[in-house]
Amino acid sequence: MTTADETGALSSLLADNETAVHMAVILGTMVAILAGLVFIQTPNSAFKIRSTYIADAKAQPSKYAYEMYALYYTPVWIGCFAIIVAFQFYESFTATTYNVVCIGLSLPFLLQPLLIPDALFHSPDAKRPFLQRYSTKANLWLAVYSFIGNYWYTHYFYSVLKAEYTMPAHRLNNVPIALYFATHFYFSTYHVFSNACLRKVATSFAPGPRRTTLFVGMVIVLSYFTAFMETLTISSFPYYAFEDRNMAYTVGSAFYGIYFLVSFPAFYAFDEDIDTKKKRVTLWDTFVSSCGHGMMILCLLDFVRLHLGVPLVVGNLSTDDSSSASMASWLMDYSSSWFGGPSSS
Repeated sequence: MTTADETGALSSLLADNETAVHMAVILGTMVAILAGLVFIQTPNSAFKIRSTYIADAKAQPSKYAYEMYALYYTPVWIGCFAIIVAFQFYESFTATTYNVVCIGLSLPFLLQPLLIPDALFHSPDAKRPFLQRYSTKANLWLAVYSFIGNYWYTHYFYSVLKAEYTMPAHRLNNVPIALYFATHFYFSTYHVFSNACLRKVATSFAPGPRRTTLFVGMVIVLSYFTAFMETLTISSFPYYAFEDRNMAYTVGSAFYGIYFLVSFPAFYAFDEDIDTKKKRVTLWDTFVSSCGHGMMILCLLDFVRLHLGVPLVVGNLSTDDSSSASMASWLMDYSSSWFGGPSSS
């Protein structure tokens, strides 16, 4: 996703002519279909709805402020990653360094609801209790989703695409802990951009079957494109490897895109009425919503795995750090004492 990443990764992709042709055909076909769907739409000018990418500052000030804050912060974390990759600072990183960098870059999102409730754009969140703020709920939704994605979905990449992380890392369930936090700011940016594209469709064209088809088409194209771009940019990072890079770009992008087929439209619709007070969404509602959509994604990933006939291996204590094993042991001891299980004595 960073400029430095893209330059090296794109050169590598172009060096593999077969992969480059495959991706050009796939992406070109998607864009052509999307353009055709746009061509047959009826403009919404007669319906007095303003066509927009960002949430309307008057009608949806809470979403507007959150999205603007995310858009302003996005170049900051991308720039930090670009510098790290361009100068290969990661070569001297330890497991702790990775944690510090990724946790540090996630904090402007995670702490914003608490420390900057107006999100620098006059959000009504500043007048709401912390637990009722849109930014609090949006961060919780994405944090839960990011955790589920790393804790569970990553193992589908390990099993199906034979991917692996080889950098020094503290791990939870054989996934670098730093990635749990990196995913949060990655996904925060992805979902704000997807919101913008989906909102442009919803506000630019007259409602009906044709707009619905375009909306679905936009979700599919955005999902695949987002997955491909992340796969492309991360390919220049030497400590994340695939057994078959051509498969990672083509099939792997579709596999990763399953995440976003569910989460992009879900996050777009999330807490849509916060500024109209038609429906109050609680933190519990938020948690359940994220978990529910997370389970949808997990089922879809597993359906694909079953179709491919690939066995799934989740976790590997031989490569996990001792803290993961200690945590598991503590949970077993705690649950045993709480529920009256067998005592070690």
